[in-house]
Amino acid sequence: MDYKDLYKSKLTDIDSILKLVHSNSTVVVGMTPCEPKLFLRNLHKVADQVENVTVFTCLNTEPYPFYLDEKYSKAFTNASWYFGPSNREAVKSGYGTVSYVPNNLHQAGTNLLESRSVDLFVGVASPMDKNGFLTLSVSVVYEKDVVEKAKKIVLEVNPKAPRTHGDTQIHIKDVDYIVEVDYDLPEVELIEPTEVEAKIAQHISELVEDGSTLQLGIGGIPNAVAKFLMNKHDIGIHTEMFTESMIDLFEAGVITNKKKSLWPGKFVCAFAFGTKRMYSFVDDNPAVFFLRGRYVNDPYVIAQNEKMVSINTALMVDLTGNVCSEALGTNHYSGTGGQLDTHRGAVKSKGGKGIIALRSTAKGGTVSTIVPLLPLGSPVTVPRQEIDYVVTEYGVAWLRGKTVRERAEALISIAHPDFRSWLMEEARKLGLII
Repeated sequence: MDYKDLYKSKLTDIDSILKLVHSNSTVVVGMTPCEPKLFLRNLHKVADQVENVTVFTCLNTEPYPFYLDEKYSKAFTNASWYFGPSNREAVKSGYGTVSYVPNNLHQAGTNLLESRSVDLFVGVASPMDKNGFLTLSVSVVYEKDVVEKAKKIVLEVNPKAPRTHGDTQIHIKDVDYIVEVDYDLPEVELIEPTEVEAKIAQHISELVEDGSTLQLGIGGIPNAVAKFLMNKHDIGIHTEMFTESMIDLFEAGVITNKKKSLWPGKFVCAFAFGTKRMYSFVDDNPAVFFLRGRYVNDPYVIAQNEKMVSINTALMVDLTGNVCSEALGTNHYSGTGGQLDTHRGAVKSKGGKGIIALRSTAKGGTVSTIVPLLPLGSPVTVPRQEIDYVVTEYGVAWLRGKTVRERAEALISIAHPDFRSWLMEEARKLGLII
């Protein structure tokens, strides 16, 4: 069967798509690299025609007008699973247009679908093949789950969106509307690691054994780790986010995926976010499997990989081992994402390690990131009963199974020297150290 006529019958324009947005409805869009930019850039144009529309997004890569102006506050709420810079800006403005959605990544989509019905899904797709299949390209964190339940499905078909393997396919028969676009996917700027990040990465690399399977989080430290793994062998990847550094390790022969317990021979991820080079690498690459976030990030799935190592970053760690990675007190900064998912999975893995990395200071060295207590209102991203390794540029603290006294002593030993006396004094006041 030739599906070209069916495809053409579903072609429309952005103005027609905007008319699908109704008052009191729920709209979900693809995340980060697969944001439907044409839709989001124009959504504010129907603000005078609707009210109480909730738009679910995740890590917006650019500012979109519908939540950045107070005049749109009655029309739209941007419900965000993970804040980007523009979300933080909107919250500071006090417009009431943005609200964070607490979540663990592997449950983001399923929790959403249990809490409400989805009226409209708008995502990005690669062009249709001869068999009538498009792909959801480089993100199926929650998209595939939502596509299967949403009342209406709109895809921005983009020739620059990679065609991907795994659980990304969607047939043209299951799509309601198509809008053709031609914009670049958002990219992550590659920045050379700082001296501090390099020291942290070197400590982490010493914890990674040959044959380990890795999850790398977002940020400078995880990217720096790759530079110190070039002497490792038979590394595998099971990660929520596929990153640029994984290509370097693959081309160097470090990543082979041969020793993985699950999906040997395959990179497994839920989304990819990088540069044009990375998008080119994953395009039609059968070695890179994009699978739903509810599978990839399920701690019980992750734990089936022996010698699983998760590497994530944090904003603060208190002296008993509580980790905060998403807020500064009540000022929300990012999100839980998959940090607790992957940490839990790694700790449950046979021979696994859950690593939390952070610089010892912030704000130009004026404050310690290892603190006596988390500031009032700070969410606990990884609770102390699940903590494993904490790494700063000053060393490694292994906290699994340790008493609060032992933890406090270990964390103080890897804090910045300028703050160790203060931390020791505060630990005594709290009764952690005698």
